[in-house]
Amino acid sequence: MKFTEEIGRRRTFGIISHPDAGKTTLTEKLLLFGGAIQEAGAVKSNKIKKGATSDFMEIERQRGISVATSVLAFEYKDIKVNILDTPGHKDFAEDTFRTLTAVDSVIVVIDVAKGVEEQTEKLVSVCRMRNIPMIVFINKLDREGKDAFELLDEVEQKLGLTVTPLSFPIGMGYDFKGIYNIWEKNINLFSGNSRKNIEETIEILDLSSEDLNKTIGDDAAETLREELELVEGIYPKFDKKAYQIGELQPVFFGSALNNFGVRELLDCFITIAPPPRPKESDVRLVKPEEKDFTGFVFKIHANMDPKHRDRLAFIKIVSGTFERNVPYLHTRHNKKLKFSSPNAFFAEKKEIVDISYPGDIVGLHDTGNFKIGDTLTKGEVLHYKGIPSFSPEHFRYINNADPMKSKQLAKGIDQLMDEGVAQLFTLELNGRKVIGTVGALQYEVIQYRLEHEYGAKCTYENLNVHKACWVEPEDENNEEFKDFKRVKSKFLAKDKRGQLVFLADSSFSLQMTQQKYPSIKFHYTSEF
Repeated sequence: MKFTEEIGRRRTFGIISHPDAGKTTLTEKLLLFGGAIQEAGAVKSNKIKKGATSDFMEIERQRGISVATSVLAFEYKDIKVNILDTPGHKDFAEDTFRTLTAVDSVIVVIDVAKGVEEQTEKLVSVCRMRNIPMIVFINKLDREGKDAFELLDEVEQKLGLTVTPLSFPIGMGYDFKGIYNIWEKNINLFSGNSRKNIEETIEILDLSSEDLNKTIGDDAAETLREELELVEGIYPKFDKKAYQIGELQPVFFGSALNNFGVRELLDCFITIAPPPRPKESDVRLVKPEEKDFTGFVFKIHANMDPKHRDRLAFIKIVSGTFERNVPYLHTRHNKKLKFSSPNAFFAEKKEIVDISYPGDIVGLHDTGNFKIGDTLTKGEVLHYKGIPSFSPEHFRYINNADPMKSKQLAKGIDQLMDEGVAQLFTLELNGRKVIGTVGALQYEVIQYRLEHEYGAKCTYENLNVHKACWVEPEDENNEEFKDFKRVKSKFLAKDKRGQLVFLADSSFSLQMTQQKYPSIKFHYTSEF
């Protein structure tokens, strides 16, 4: 198969939403269509013994939430689909923001009863900044929820999107009869207990025909005709180009748990979603069709397999082909590395692959060479931009609870920070270690993983910090900067890369400091 054909059949996308809207369940059902798994697991239900495929960490199974982004791939109708299922919980938002740098399009899941929630708003605004194409999936239609038009309005107003429905519900909750597929012009009936088998679709090309009344009853048929007329009148026609540049968002309705409306979503998705897109580096725009390999690390996961304490760096391939046992240049270290067992992911199984193409995600075993944002190339020196560390909002001192295990603790903290779970700051004054996170739940995750994966126990102590800012002086030798370092010495720390960070104890003191030292810049992300 030709190289360009391989690129053309790749679709790499992320699934984003507020917690509990049904991301992981949707991921499972998509895998089911790809034949990657035989029986989908629910995150919450105790009846099904099988946990969700994309939640492999012990802590995820206990809590019924996703903590880390997982990577899953499957083949469907000769298209290779790569899914990144992201955590919805806001405490793990940073992982999600970074994952969005590695996807070519996005599916946004919205709960029919709750509508647009705050986490969805944040994530969608990040996608809009980068013009990522989005498809909206309105989930849980078998429950009582908001009216379809009301939901579409809410999506337009709160998320600032321009929507066009490509399917429309017939009734909702208790009266839910099925879905009319505008994209393919047919009706899919809902029988309520079709958890295992997927109902056949009934083709209805002419809405005014009697068949419609026979199929769903007179009242429902009348309502559906009126609603579809409205849809045609209000919403723009679907235009693939507008969707791919991020200006138009198609909407689908369904119920992921009952496997309803998911096939329609998938069939449309593989037809319209963009293949791998070019990416901007610090030197030039890199296109997928180029023959030389380039890629970047967007995630690092330690201890994916509890039996082997391994670290995997996840690499998104941007251009060229990535081959096993070929040396590639690590541009930050300026040294060549080669990988004897690059992994590809098919649901739960990891497979060693000989060759991967743009759009694919490859897991590389890492002994500590990689950090998030690192670039690998065939030999050209370039760095991919746009994978920031955000300024944390919670800060605590971390203390060793078992003096005999200080080596394990240091190693554990080091690896978890490389993974991007949180950020480590070392105080200039006394060398004490401070952990900063985006959400409070991460402290539990860190404590749990340090104990279970590294055999180290830690305790925390509260620290009153309002915000961490990266410091960029105009001139390191001028008097103003020296004065700043002297006066603020007890608020200064170094991050993992050795950059200077100012830990402001309140927004007022941050403002005063900015006024007092105008030549110094204070940044909220590490990438300036």
